[in-house]
Amino acid sequence: MECEWKPDEQGLQQILQLLKESQSPDTSTQRSVQQRLEQLNQYPDFNNYLIFVLTKLKSEDEPTRSLSGLILKNNVKAHYQNFPIGVSDFIKSECLQNIGDSSPLIRATVGILITTIASKGELQNWPELLPKLCLLLDSEDYNTCEGAFGALQKICEDSAEILDSDMLDRPLNIMIPKFLQFFKHNSPKIRSHAIACVNQFIISRTQALMLHIDPFIENLFALATDEEPEVRKNVCRALVMLLEVRLDRLLPHMHNIVEYMLQRTQDPDENVALEACEFWLTLAEQPVCKEVLCGHLSQLIPVLVNGMKYSEIDIILLKGDIEEDEAIPDNEQDIRPRFHRSRTVAQQHEGDGIEEDDDEMDDEMDDDDTISDWNLRKCSAAALDVLANVFRDDLLLHILPLLKELLFHPDWVVKESGILVLGAIAEGCMQGMIPYLPELIPHLIQCLSDKKALVRSITCWTLSRYAHWVVSQPPDIYLKPLMTELLKRILDSNKRVQEAACSAFATLEEEACTELVPYLAFILDTLVFAFSKYQHKNLLILYDAIGTLADSVGHHLNKPEYIQMLMPPLIQKWNQLKDEDKDLFPLLECLSSVATALQSGFLPYCEPVYQRCVNLVQKTLAQAMLHQSQPDQYEAPDKDFMIVALDLLSGLAEGLGGTIEQLVARSNILTLMYQCMQDKMPEVRQSSFALLGDLTKACFQHVKPCIADFMPILGTNLNPELISVCNNATWAIGEISIQMGPEMQPYITMVLHQLVEIINRPNTPKTLLENTAITIGRLGYVCPQEVAPMLQQFIRPWCTSLRNIRDNEEKDSAFRGICTMISVNPGGVVQDFIFFCDAVASWVNPNDDLREMFYKILHGFKNQVGEENWRRFSDQFPLPLKERLATFYGV
Repeated sequence: MECEWKPDEQGLQQILQLLKESQSPDTSTQRSVQQRLEQLNQYPDFNNYLIFVLTKLKSEDEPTRSLSGLILKNNVKAHYQNFPIGVSDFIKSECLQNIGDSSPLIRATVGILITTIASKGELQNWPELLPKLCLLLDSEDYNTCEGAFGALQKICEDSAEILDSDMLDRPLNIMIPKFLQFFKHNSPKIRSHAIACVNQFIISRTQALMLHIDPFIENLFALATDEEPEVRKNVCRALVMLLEVRLDRLLPHMHNIVEYMLQRTQDPDENVALEACEFWLTLAEQPVCKEVLCGHLSQLIPVLVNGMKYSEIDIILLKGDIEEDEAIPDNEQDIRPRFHRSRTVAQQHEGDGIEEDDDEMDDEMDDDDTISDWNLRKCSAAALDVLANVFRDDLLLHILPLLKELLFHPDWVVKESGILVLGAIAEGCMQGMIPYLPELIPHLIQCLSDKKALVRSITCWTLSRYAHWVVSQPPDIYLKPLMTELLKRILDSNKRVQEAACSAFATLEEEACTELVPYLAFILDTLVFAFSKYQHKNLLILYDAIGTLADSVGHHLNKPEYIQMLMPPLIQKWNQLKDEDKDLFPLLECLSSVATALQSGFLPYCEPVYQRCVNLVQKTLAQAMLHQSQPDQYEAPDKDFMIVALDLLSGLAEGLGGTIEQLVARSNILTLMYQCMQDKMPEVRQSSFALLGDLTKACFQHVKPCIADFMPILGTNLNPELISVCNNATWAIGEISIQMGPEMQPYITMVLHQLVEIINRPNTPKTLLENTAITIGRLGYVCPQEVAPMLQQFIRPWCTSLRNIRDNEEKDSAFRGICTMISVNPGGVVQDFIFFCDAVASWVNPNDDLREMFYKILHGFKNQVGEENWRRFSDQFPLPLKERLATFYGV
C-alpha cells in the first residue's frame, strides 16, 4: 500500500451512528440496522471502516469498537471471497498490529477476527500469521503475549486438522514444543491458554504431540494443584482425553491420578469438578476400570453420591420453590424437537414381550432442561450408573450404608439425592437390590406424595427403573399401589412431576403389558382427564403414554366404552392442529399405535385420518419438487410430516386389514408411494417400504398393477449399509412373493443375489438376518426352481438365524419354502444337515402338513445314508436336540 487508507469523516459518523443504534433493545430498530448493514456491504471499503473503528478509533467506548469487529467477522464469514485485495490486506495487517491492545475485550475481538479469516481457507494464504503469533508469545509485554495466545487458542480450536496436515509444512512441530514451555509461565491466564492449545491435539493423536507425550504429561502433573481454576479445569480435561488415547502412558501413574481426580471432583469450582467427574465416566468404558478402581471405591462412591445433590443455584433455576405451576403456559423455547422413530419390521422372539429400551438413564439426564444441560449432578449420576454396570453388586457394599442415611433424611435435598442414587444403580445392581426392594418400593411409593415437587418427580423416575421387578411380583402387592399413585402424579399440580410421571408410566406400561388390562378403565380415565389439564410440552409426552398403552394391551383396548373415552379427545386435538404444526408428529405416532390396537374399533375414525395422511404426503412431495426446481424461491419441506404420515397409514393398514381397501381404491396413495420409494432421504424410503408390505397384506389387488415398477426399486434398496431401509425392503419383498405366487418368477433375479450376500455378511444385525432368511424362504416357496440351486450358499446362516424366532405364519411360510427347495435340490443341504435338524427342532408346534414335510426330509436323509451312518451323524447332536427329534419325528 503506497498511502495509508483514511476514512471519510462523514462515512465514519454514519457507521458510528449505526453501531450505536444496533445496541438498542427495540426489535424494529434492530431490523432496520440489519437492512442498512446489508446495503453498506455493497461498498468495497465498508469493511475498512469497521476495522478502523475496532483498532484505531480509541476515542470510542470498547463495546462499540468490539461490536464493529464482530460485524466485520460476520462479513468475513459471509463474503470474504469478495473482499478486494487491498481491503483484506489492510484488515490482516491491522489485526496483527493490534493483537496486544491494552483492552482484554478488544484483544479477544481481534483474536476472533483472526481465526475467522484463518478458517476461511486463509491459513495457506496468510503464511506470516502463525510465525508472527508464535514470535509475539515471547514478547515482554503481557498484553501482547496474552492476545497472541488467545488468537492461537482459537485457531487451534477451529483449524486443528489443517494445522496437522501437509498443506502447511507441519507448523505443529514448532508450535507444540513452544506451547509446552508456557505451562510454567507466571501468568495463570497464559498457562491456561497453553494447555488449552495442546488439548486440541490429544483426541486426534497428532504426531507432533505424541512425540512429546511424556514431557506433556509431566507438565500436567506439575500444574495439578494450580491456584487458577481455569488451569485445573484444563488439566482435568487433558487427563480425561489421555485416558481415551494414551492410557498406556497414564497407567504407571494411575494410583496418583485417581487420588488427584478424587480431590478435583470435590473442587470448590463447579466447572473443575464437572471436568474431573467426566474422568469416572470415561474410565468406566476402559477394560482396566475394575482393577484400577477396586481399591478406591470406598472413597469414590461417597464423592459421586455427594455430587448428586441439587446445588442451591440448580434449585433456583428449576424454580424448585414453586410447587404449583400447572396453569402457567409453557415457554415455547423449552420444548425440544422430538425425533420420530420410523417403523421397522421385526420378529418376535421366544420369551420376550416388547424390546428392551436401554435409554432410560437418559430420561433422567434429560429432564432438567432449564439448567445448562450437563452439570455435576447429572455427570455424577451417569458415572454411578456406568460404574454400577462395571462392578455390579460389589458396589452395594459401599452404597447401602450411605443409602439408609439418605433415603430417610429430614432435609429434602439430601433425600432427593438418595432417591436419584437408588435409580442410578438400578440397572447394574438389580440382583443385589432384590432383597431390599420389598421394603424400599413401598417407601418410594410413599415418597410419590412428598410435599416437594422435585422429590415427587425424581421418585417417578427411580420407580420406573425398578418396574421390571414390580411387574414380576403378584400384582396386588406392588403393581396396583404403584399404578394408583403414579396415576395421581400424572394429574399433579406441578408440570415437572406430570412429565416425570407420564414418562415413568410409559415405562411401566412396556413392562406390564397385558397385566394392565384389569385396570384399563381407571388408567384411561386419568389419561383422558390429563388432556384437559396439560400445558403444551406435557401434552406431547401424554400422547406417548397413550400410544405405549395401546402397544402394550393391544386388542384389549377394543371395547366400545374404552373407545368412547379415548377417541373424542384425540380426534378433537387432531382437528385443532394445522398441517404445518409439528405437534402432529407425536399425535400421528400415538394414533398409529391406537389404530393398530383397536383394529375394527378404529373404523368410524379411519376415513378422515386416512385422507389427511395422504394429503400430508402429497403436500410434502409437492413442496420438495418446488424446492428442487427453484431452491431460492421455495424452502425445503420438513419431510418428517411425510414419514409420520406413511407410518400412520401403515398402522391403519395393519389394524384395519381388508377394510382399508375402499380407501386405497379412492386415493392416489400408490402413485405417491412410487415417489416416496425413490426419495433421497433414507427414512422416507424406510417408511414407504413398511407401508408397501402392509398394503400388500391388506389389499394386494391395488398393489399388484404396480409390482413391475416397484420391484426394481426394492432390488436397489437391498443395501445393508442402511439397515432399516434394507430390512423393510426385504420384508416387503417377502410379503409380495406370498401374494404373487409363481408370478414372482421374473423378479427373482433382481433380488436373490443381494439377499444371499446379506445373509452371509458378518455382523449383520439380528432383525435384518431374520427378515432376510424369511424372504429367501418365501421366494423359494413360490419359485423353488429359481431359488433352490443356490441352497448351499445360504442354508447354514438361514437355519441359525431362524432357530430363535417364535412360531408364526412368517416362519411357517419360510420353512415350507426351505422344505420345497430341499426336495428340488437335496444335495444343497447335505453338508449342513445338522443345522437344518436344529432349526426343525426349534418349532414348538408346527402345522400338521409342515410337520409332515419335516418328517419326510429327516427320514429320507436317514434312509439315504443308512442306519450306521445316521447313528454316527446323530451322535454329534447335543442331547436336547437328539431327544426332541426322537420324540417328534422318530429319528
